[in-house]
Amino acid sequence: MTANAARALPAPSLHLHEDDGAALSPNLLAGLSDEEYAQVLAVSSVQHHAAGATVFQQGDHHDGIFIILAGQVRSYYTGPSGREITLAYWSPGNFVGGPEIFGGSPHMWSGQAIRPTQVLHVRGRELRQLLDRLPRLTLALVEALVHKGKAYSALIHMLGTRSAAERLAQLLLLMANLDGRRTADGIAISRTLTQEDLAKMVGSTRQWVTTTLERFREQGMVDVTPTRILIRDEERLRRFAG
Repeated sequence: MTANAARALPAPSLHLHEDDGAALSPNLLAGLSDEEYAQVLAVSSVQHHAAGATVFQQGDHHDGIFIILAGQVRSYYTGPSGREITLAYWSPGNFVGGPEIFGGSPHMWSGQAIRPTQVLHVRGRELRQLLDRLPRLTLALVEALVHKGKAYSALIHMLGTRSAAERLAQLLLLMANLDGRRTADGIAISRTLTQEDLAKMVGSTRQWVTTTLERFREQGMVDVTPTRILIRDEERLRRFAG
């Protein structure tokens, strides 16, 4: 995918929230003219990250933001015990590296490339200068920060008010809405996330996810294979999720 292609795409994200609809964040680059985009490129650096590579690390010095041009980035927090909680998966058009967009303090969480990923790193000083000159970029960044604030608030609400099983059911519905394919048997979701990945999103363990998916299967709500999750009874799963 080219950088220009990323400018034309919607900017979906995957994170826990109560609405089944896809979570679309403002695309930072979509509203820029070619001249404005050239100004962003002129003061930024393009970085390429292999799948599994760290884009930024919790606790490291913070300086600016990373705009995703291609691939996908997982943001996650690591607790003192080493346990991880996934905050969200971000796609092209989104930025990662907040909330200190201008830098000056340590990163509060980490970012990891989930597949081969290309990002545009805009350092804090240059970002501040761009925002002084480009009102459309400023507005898009404010809207993106609002979206992220809502996303992380929704995650807190889900962790605090829903059982782990309800959170898993809701996550499956969100994945179906974002990447699902309707078939004669139900909604098929390709297994891009492992059971360990699902556990890190709902705040549980891989073993618990395995057991709960089996319980969902016995109740006729899903089928699970090594390559896909099939939602057989969407309405029942939605009622279970609350």
